[in-house]
Amino acid sequence: MEVILTLENRNGMLFNHRRLSRDRRVCEKILDYSNEKELWMNAYSRKLFTDLTDINSIQVDEEFLDKSQSICFVENQDITPYLPKIDTLVLFQWNRDYPADFFFTVDLSQWNLISTEDFEGTSHEKITMEVYKKDL
Repeated sequence: MEVILTLENRNGMLFNHRRLSRDRRVCEKILDYSNEKELWMNAYSRKLFTDLTDINSIQVDEEFLDKSQSICFVENQDITPYLPKIDTLVLFQWNRDYPADFFFTVDLSQWNLISTEDFEGTSHEKITMEVYKKDL
């Protein structure tokens, strides 16, 4: 399974149960990355994709991390219990400090960085996309 997350500089994901930021270009990149494969998420995350046209591949289910064997976009859940079935992490870094109280805690020293790409978003001058594969 592949998991996509968005993080601020200290690996924060949420503050007071809300996302830290949003960017239309990140949503487009997520859809490009999934390349018409099933993209799983919960209803909270699905709202980010409302204005985008190419969303036929999005599967919404509150238990998506239990059901998916494909690509998952995670904003408000701890992925630690699912690490045994995750082989790829895709991290979108906001490259900013935001207040956060819920964090991504995976030790990336057990993962190989296989690609990185900086791009300009619609709300951020620089967003970094990193793709990690699990060490075998």
